[in-house]
Amino acid sequence: MNILVLVKQVPDTETKIKIASDKKSIEKSDIKWVINPYDEFAIEQALKTKETLKTGTVTVVSMGPDRTVDALRTAIAMGADNACHIKADQELDTYLVSKALVEVIKKENAQLVFSGKQGIDDDQAATFGYVAELLGWPSASMVIKCEVSADKVAVHREVEGGTRFAIEMPLPAVVAVDKGINTPRYASLPGIMKAKKKEIKTYSLADLGLGSETPKTSVSDFALPPERQAGKKLSGDAATQVKELVKLLREEAKVI
Repeated sequence: MNILVLVKQVPDTETKIKIASDKKSIEKSDIKWVINPYDEFAIEQALKTKETLKTGTVTVVSMGPDRTVDALRTAIAMGADNACHIKADQELDTYLVSKALVEVIKKENAQLVFSGKQGIDDDQAATFGYVAELLGWPSASMVIKCEVSADKVAVHREVEGGTRFAIEMPLPAVVAVDKGINTPRYASLPGIMKAKKKEIKTYSLADLGLGSETPKTSVSDFALPPERQAGKKLSGDAATQVKELVKLLREEAKVI
């Protein structure tokens, strides 16, 4: 079985984001880039699926500038067999990114696609759905348990209040995993050495027949959330504090 994993390179969670002067992007010069954490769970699930089936290959694919190759090599060091890089220096929307990913999925003849449920940078949680729709494949998200056989995949997805919803889908299918489905393995030393030498397939949008495509959406303005105002500490006995709190809620917060 050919298993493909969608991987996105995102800023490290501890990065302090700065908005660029054009207010349509972020400053990228001082950012530490990492594999999207949810995609690490997807990589691990793909590797575990291959190990359970005792057959098949795991291919990771990512789209972005040259630095994106670092994320792909990390995935290879974890155990992935192959990697594909869709080189794109410009900012692209979910629609065009998904169309490019679909073309690679077709080229790799994948029967099962894993992804993280969302990217932690823009939090759209949309790419897996676009990909499934463009392919005409069934899909499931928020998946916390996954069992794959030769012709179907059975998943449990977590819904409101921690309730589990069981779904069974025929292959081919797209599965977007959530944290808790597994514990991603660390890259081994032999894996790191293998990753350094591994040839990575590179595609341009033109190679995928998308050279003339343009994004459907664009960013108009980025803005940081307003700084929080300092809190107020009430003093006195309980009755005094209640009286002061009601006054503040009525006169300052204007919620009563």
